[in-house]
Amino acid sequence: MTAFAPYACHPADSRGRLHPESLSTFRSPWQRDRDRIIHSSAFRRLKHKTQVFVEHGGDAYRGDYFRTRLTHTIEVAQVARTIAGALGLNADLAETVALAHDLGHPPFGHTGEDALAALMAPYGGFDHNAQALRIVTRLERHYADFDGLNLTWESLEGIAKHNGPITGDLPYALAQVNDLWDLELHTNASAEAQVAAVADDVAYNHHDLHDGLRAGLFTEAELADLPVIGPAFAEVDRRYPDLDPTRRRYEALRRVFGVMVEDVIAVAQNRLAALQPQSVHDIRAMDGPIIRFSKPLYQNIKAIKSFLFQRMYRAPSVVTERTHVTRMVNELFPTYLDDPRTLPDQWQGAALALNDQTERARLVLDYVAGMTDRYAISEHLRLIGGRG
Repeated sequence: MTAFAPYACHPADSRGRLHPESLSTFRSPWQRDRDRIIHSSAFRRLKHKTQVFVEHGGDAYRGDYFRTRLTHTIEVAQVARTIAGALGLNADLAETVALAHDLGHPPFGHTGEDALAALMAPYGGFDHNAQALRIVTRLERHYADFDGLNLTWESLEGIAKHNGPITGDLPYALAQVNDLWDLELHTNASAEAQVAAVADDVAYNHHDLHDGLRAGLFTEAELADLPVIGPAFAEVDRRYPDLDPTRRRYEALRRVFGVMVEDVIAVAQNRLAALQPQSVHDIRAMDGPIIRFSKPLYQNIKAIKSFLFQRMYRAPSVVTERTHVTRMVNELFPTYLDDPRTLPDQWQGAALALNDQTERARLVLDYVAGMTDRYAISEHLRLIGGRG
C-alpha cells in the first residue's frame, strides 16, 4: 500500500463516478481512469495530431522525429509521475490527468483550435479543455451502461481546471458537464492536477527546443545567450569538450529538463512545509497553486518562450503552413454544416435530424475536432480539392 501525504488525493476518499460502478478488485479508481483513457479512441487519434509541425510537412524522415500530441502526452505523464512521487502525491491521478489533458485538441494544433474557436463563436465557442471533458463524458461510446468513460470526479476536475480555477462565462461543453456534476470550478484543482499542468509546461518547453533545432529554425549557437539553456551547453562543453554534436545537444537539453523538474519539486516542498496543508481541501482553498516554478525560473522560462514564439511558432515556414491549414478548417466546417450529407453515415443521420443550427454546429464541431491531421487533409481534398 502506497503511503500518501495528507494533502494528497486518497483513493478511499474519491467522490466516485457519475454513474455508480462496483470497485475494481485490483485497481484504484485512478488506475482504472488511466486505463480507460489509454484504451479510448480519442487517445489513439493523438498519434496523428500535431504539436507544431503538420504531419505531412517537410522532409518525411526528419518529420518522423517531431513530437505529436501522443508523444507529448506520454512525456507529460512521465514528468507528472516523477513530480507527484517526489511530493507524496497520488501519481496515478497525476498521470490520469496528464494523459487526458490534450484529448480535446483538434487537428493542426493550436492553429486548428484558433480556427474552430472563431467558427464556433456564434454557437458557444470552442476550448480544447472543455472539448476533452465532452469526449470523456459524452463522445466516447463503448460501454453498455453509459456514454463517455465515466471517470471519477477528481479526474474530471483535473481536466476542467488544467489551467487553474475558472470564473466568468463557461464554454458550453464545460457548462454542460458542470451542470451534471459540480466541479467546483472556482477553487484550485488538487495538487495532482496542478502537477499535471506544470508537467505540461516542462515537457513542451523541453521538446520544442529539440524540435526547433531538428527543423533548422534556429541553432545551438543562437541559444547561447538564453538563461538556463546557455549555461547548460556551457557545462556540457566544459565536461565533454569533444562531444559529438548530436550528443552535445541531448546532454545540454536534458540538463534544462532537469533544472525545470527539480525547481518545481523544491518550490513545492518548501511551500508545503511552510503552509502545512492537512487535506486536499486545504490545497483547493489556497490563494493560488501550490505547484509552480520559482519566480526566477519562471522569468527565465518566459525568456525562452519569447524566443520560441519568434523563432519557431512564428517562423515563416510555420506561418505559411498555418495559413494553409486554417483555410482547410475554414472550408471544411461550413461544408459539413451547410450540407450534412457530406458527413459519414454514422454522423449524417444525427445531423439531419437536428433542426437547431447551434446543435448541428456543435455536432459538426465534434466531428471536425476529432479528426487527425492526415484525415482532415484527405477530407479537404475529397470535398474541396487541393491543400487550401
